[in-house]
Amino acid sequence: MGNERDSSGHRDGAWLPDESPVLCVTADGELLEECARVAAVAGVRLEAVSSFAAAGRAVGGPLLLGADIGDVPPRRPVDTVLVGRAPGRELLWRRAADLGVEHVAELPDAAGWLVDFLGRRQPHASEGVVLGVIGGCGGAGASTTAVLLAGAASARGRTTVLVDGDRMGGGLELWLSDERPSGVSWPDLATASGTINPSELDASLPRVGGLATLSWPVAPSPAPNLPSAAAAGVLDAARRAFELVVVDVGRGREAIEDFAWASDRLLIVVPGRLGSALAAAHLLQELPPVSTAVVARGRMADGVDAERLAATVGAPLAAHVPELRGVAAAAEAGRLLDHARRRAVRRMADEVLDGLAASADGEREGWGMPGARTRRVPRDLVEVR
Repeated sequence: MGNERDSSGHRDGAWLPDESPVLCVTADGELLEECARVAAVAGVRLEAVSSFAAAGRAVGGPLLLGADIGDVPPRRPVDTVLVGRAPGRELLWRRAADLGVEHVAELPDAAGWLVDFLGRRQPHASEGVVLGVIGGCGGAGASTTAVLLAGAASARGRTTVLVDGDRMGGGLELWLSDERPSGVSWPDLATASGTINPSELDASLPRVGGLATLSWPVAPSPAPNLPSAAAAGVLDAARRAFELVVVDVGRGREAIEDFAWASDRLLIVVPGRLGSALAAAHLLQELPPVSTAVVARGRMADGVDAERLAATVGAPLAAHVPELRGVAAAAEAGRLLDHARRRAVRRMADEVLDGLAASADGEREGWGMPGARTRRVPRDLVEVR
């Protein structure tokens, strides 16, 4: 999926992330040598750094975390292995207990197991992008932007799923259709743990006009809690089933922890006012260190343009979508996706997706924040080694 080149020489689906190396974070030279030997036998590429701050990229695959590392983020990839050497056994197991990691490898004794682990868990080039969309301030229109972006990407021919990440938002499905399409919703998946079959997830999701959706249902009863492991497992399956996973993150702490931290890229939606940009700049400090860009939305205030707005936030400008008349009424009528065909929305989607493509191909710097940024996602429930 997405490896053929078009007549212009660009790879079809080029905005898909490249296969990531295994990241090893340790300042212990002897431990690094042990990990390098394991990686060579497993046939995987190893990237070594002495701290998370030095990584400078998103963690897209397995992570080998040295027991000597102290600046450990609270959320790590599902496939994190705490590694240590036999002479440091006491430290290794104390760190494992403190961090609550599911995989521990004492080298060189566990080298054989680690070779098998890395070989089985390498990401595939066909994996898609999880793109989180979050409002830079209240009322920014992030949900509307997520729906329109997903609809336009689907119409562009990308296999796309729209994910409702806001448990308290009332359910995005209300905006998409006046009748709920058949298929699973978040409550059906709230008890999921471990690996979810991507094909089965794809087949079970509702469709609206060809766009797959995963929403919280529109119901007066309280939405059930969603364990982090369930959210991580569903998004992991979604990125294997679809080229693009658009997540309406929501601004609550729970939504940010479960969905923003599981995203490969983030879009901050900001209305055209400097006050909104300043609020978004504060929010940016609470978001995970992944490539992040701004979608400027609506009419710009006097003396403000989209570029200045993004500069105030502290992130690159991905696109500007002007004021769209009739959007609120269309959402209330369950016909918001109809607006995905509008020229301004198609242009916004083209700018966002082409920006991802340029970043993936290295044609320009692409999205990113100054300094190192590393993606961290919730842990899954797997066996302890």
